[in-house]
Parts: sequence; structure tokens; C-alpha cells
Amino acid sequence: MQRRDFLALSGLTAGGLVLPAWFGQAVAAEQLIETLDPALKKRLADVALQAARQAGASYCDVRIGRYLRQFVVTREDKVQNVVNGESTGAGIRVIVNGAWGFAATNQLTADGVAAAARQAAAIARANARIQTAPVQLAAAPGVGEVRWATPIKTNAMAVPVKDKVELLLSVNAAAMAAGASFVNSQIFAINEQKYFASTDGSYIDQDVHRIWAPMTITAIDKDTGKFRTRAGLSSPMGLGWEYLDGAASGKTVLPTGDTVYGHSYDMVEDAIAAARHARAKLRAPSVKPGKYDLVLDPSHTWLTIHEAVGHPLELDRVLGYEANYAGTSFATLDKREQGFQYGSELVTMFADKTQPGSLGAVAYDDEGVATKRWDLITDGKLVDYQTIRDQAHILGKSESDGCCYADSWSSVQFQRMANVSMAPGKTPLSVAELVKDVENGIYIIGDGSFSIDQQRYNAQFGGQLFYEIKNGQVTGMLEDVAYQIRTPEFWNACSAVADERDYRLGGSFFDGKGQPGQVSAVSHGSSTARFNGINVINTARSLG
Repeated sequence: MQRRDFLALSGLTAGGLVLPAWFGQAVAAEQLIETLDPALKKRLADVALQAARQAGASYCDVRIGRYLRQFVVTREDKVQNVVNGESTGAGIRVIVNGAWGFAATNQLTADGVAAAARQAAAIARANARIQTAPVQLAAAPGVGEVRWATPIKTNAMAVPVKDKVELLLSVNAAAMAAGASFVNSQIFAINEQKYFASTDGSYIDQDVHRIWAPMTITAIDKDTGKFRTRAGLSSPMGLGWEYLDGAASGKTVLPTGDTVYGHSYDMVEDAIAAARHARAKLRAPSVKPGKYDLVLDPSHTWLTIHEAVGHPLELDRVLGYEANYAGTSFATLDKREQGFQYGSELVTMFADKTQPGSLGAVAYDDEGVATKRWDLITDGKLVDYQTIRDQAHILGKSESDGCCYADSWSSVQFQRMANVSMAPGKTPLSVAELVKDVENGIYIIGDGSFSIDQQRYNAQFGGQLFYEIKNGQVTGMLEDVAYQIRTPEFWNACSAVADERDYRLGGSFFDGKGQPGQVSAVSHGSSTARFNGINVINTARSLG
């Protein structure tokens, strides 16, 4: 679990009822598959839009949302927690006299939303008195009434809690039988039912689903007290229950002999492997620090992309508007103008909120802008950033990139990262062929701890599994591995990228940003890639 996930869920994973602020009230499990009446949503939206106009707004958008969360948490043979949550209400954003105003209400009545619209207008009018420049809003032509839903096969919310508990306890039992000392496993399911309406003429109804099944396996050497862990190699996905139905379509066996997963996840199989890995890590030799060629699996690379490409190319960080959760960005506007060499010619990074199965996949963002794919880095050169409607003019764009998001009806929407991914290699190259060219290297699978500075320039990353590579052969497991990077030097060290056959998604289920903080979900895809001459350190610490 990443730092941000832990901060959001620490109370929950400890077995308590301390939930993220956006979680909402507890509801019965059977209520999780209900929906708001579409006709009611449109009537309320029209009332809010009319009230905003009458209050002097030149622009207004309304988001009526029902946000559902279900978390099932287990440890060994016990269920620690089952939490069903619902949060329902309306958020209204307006422009009056060139300034933004926002207000929200959980009173889904005509009087409730009209009052919130008038409050938003009053806030905007007050903001306008101190604002130095008016909001410049890029065009977003109205699309009329449209509906979109995540293309799932089975709604995870409709699957009985009993079935989820049985799956997790079977996972735990399999891991314990394979040598684990402790097992924690969870299922997180989220459904966002979001209705957007604006004075531009859009009425957009979206039904968004996400699922994640993380686990942590621990093995202890009773003679020494030493312990090692291995987290699950699943990826959170924008899918339904079919992700966990056991089919495990698209799973891949790596040159290390390990199995990784695509758009379906065999949780029991991975738990057994994790227990064996945790025990093997107890016996693995500690890495010798030095320069190595790194072969990075997509289950690992997603986090490096997230921290060292996705966040630094958010335009609000670049401009200094955003500095929470690890600061601003070294990738300033002048670098794009200069054709900054962000990576080698093998590195193309693209943003894409339409990618099937990804966490960020929607048809429209929370400003009513149609989503799309666009390049951020092309053949190593920095070419673009991620923008929203009131930022587009800064880059000379006539339209937003469609990456505005709010984690609740009660939160104002703001710029969030799109799915940012590294394009597969353009020429045929298997992972085995990529490994054969490595004389002295380390193969890294899975994400681990990380640290990054306030400009997203210097960073350090760990992982789950580490294997030594000698003369093109994987020779055995290593431990205590982390690598250090300077962002542009690292991406310029990319010497090979496997082709599209190896392309897989990883991602963050609870990515934090902003103050007050909000969380979003975002995927990052890649194929296995090689990076030459990277500094590796030994993370072991002597206790005296």
C-alpha cells in the first residue's frame, strides 16, 4: 500500500471505523445497487441553473452525485471490517463578475439546490472584489442529454458480502498453507453515479465503477525474528466483479518465473506465490550497492511514471498553483518551448482518459469536457501538459484536456492527473529478448516505498521482488534494493522498451492532491523497460 493509500485508510485497515472524509453515511449492502431517479436529477439541475442565472452568474455547472464505497477487510481467518458507505448531494459552481464561487448541499430539493446556487453566486461576487484577473473559460460546447457507464460485466456492489468474505478467507488460507505467518487482504469497490449539467447545454449522466483487491503477506523466521513481506501483484482497475472471477485472462509468466496479471486477477494463485516469495526473501542475499541496468516490470513502472511524469506535468504544479503532496514541478513552461529532452527517443508518454479498464476512464470529465488521448512527451521531448478549462488559454489551447475531477459532490472540481502511460516499443521486442542484453542488472517487480522532492526532480523507489541478472540470465533473488534517480536523467537512460504484447496497467486507487485534500483514481500503463546505469542503494540498516 502506498503512503497516500495508507493515510486515507489507516483507520480502516486497522479494523476501525475511521473513514476518509468523503466516505459518507453507512448504508445496508442491498442499497448499494440503487440509483437516483434520472428525471429528478434533471429537474433539480434546471432549478439550480436558473437560480444561478438569476443571481448574476455568467456560467454555472451542477454536479448531482451518489458516491458508494464498500470495503471488506480480513486478516488470516477473521473478518476485521465490512463497511458500506453512501454520500449523496449536489455541488454547484458559478462564475460571477469573472470569479469562481462554489457551494454544496445534501438537500436534494428544489429549495435546497436553489439556495446553494445563490450561495455560490454570493461567494463568487465576494471573490471578484479581490481577484486580479477574470476567469478565462475555454469553450465546451453543450452535448445535450448523454449517458455513459463503465463497461462492466458484473456490478461488484451487487455481489453478496458473503461471497467476498469467502474469497478473501480462501486467499488467506491458501497463503497460510503456503508458509505465510500473517495475511491481510481486502476488497475495495467504488461506484460513482454522477450527473453533470451546465449552462453550456450539457446533461451528462455517468456511472463509474472501480475495484481493487490488495493484500500483504508476511513471513517470519522464528529463530532470528527477521520478517519479510510481499504485497499482492494486482492492479486496481476500472472494472466490475469479473476482475476477480478467477479467470485470470491475460496473465503473463515473466523470465523470473513469476506470474503477473492483466484484466483479470487470480487472487488465490497470487497469495500462494506471495507466501513463497516472502519466505524466499528471508534467505535472499542483500544487494551490493552500485550502478546497475534495471529491468522494470509494468507492475513497478506505473509508480515511477505516476510520480516522475504524471504529477510534474500537471499544469497547476508547473505554474505553482498547487504545491501539496510533494510540491510543484521542475518541468516549467520554458522547457516545453525549448524542446526539453525529458527522456530518450524511446520514451513517449501519453495521457488518455478513454483507455478501457483504466481507473480514470470516463466519457466526460467533471467540467463536461469530452475525454481524449494526447501526448505529453513524444520521442523523449516534452510537448504538452495536462490542463482544464480555466487553464487552457495559458498554453494557447482553445479547449480543455478533459482532466478535471472532484472526489465528491461536496468538493469543488479541480485539475487531476489523467491516466498517464508510456507507449510500448515500436519494434518487436519480447521481455526475454530485452533481458538477454543485460550484463549486470536487477529485475524489479511490483511497487514499493518511494520518496520524491518538492520539484519532483530527485526520487528514490523500492519494489516487491528483486532478481539479479548476469550476462543475460536471471540468477537469483536479491533483497534490500532501492534505486535513486534524477527525473530527466532516468528517463534518458531508457535503452529498451518491450512491444505492445507486454503492455499492462498499474495504478493508484487513492491518489491524494489539494488542500483540503481530495483523492482520485488513476492508471498508468507500460511495457517492461530497461534503464542503463542506474544508482542502486542497499536499504538494510544495522541496529548495532
